[in-house]
Amino acid sequence: MEQPKFEIQMLHDRVMIKLEQEAEERRSGSGIVIPATVKMANRLSWGEVCGVGTNVRSVKVGDKVLFNPEDQFEVEVHAQVYLVMRERDLHAVATQETDHGTGLYL
Repeated sequence: MEQPKFEIQMLHDRVMIKLEQEAEERRSGSGIVIPATVKMANRLSWGEVCGVGTNVRSVKVGDKVLFNPEDQFEVEVHAQVYLVMRERDLHAVATQETDHGTGLYL
């Protein structure tokens, strides 16, 4: 017998984020190769918003957001790991609008 399918709807101020896959190695601004085995303390990550609760005001599904992946709740859906956090735990949103941004672009 086939299992019923359920749509996931986030509640309140919760945001579900799909982590971006990190490259196996990175390069510093001066071109030095940093191997994937090197972990940097307090490094923030980028991810894509996949779901938002009804009280979320600053981000929407599809936005690219900056956050601290440590101490967040993980959930696995169809072999994909997502993070669930409060909207207030997000640090930035990457947007094409330039009203009051940093002047930096991804």
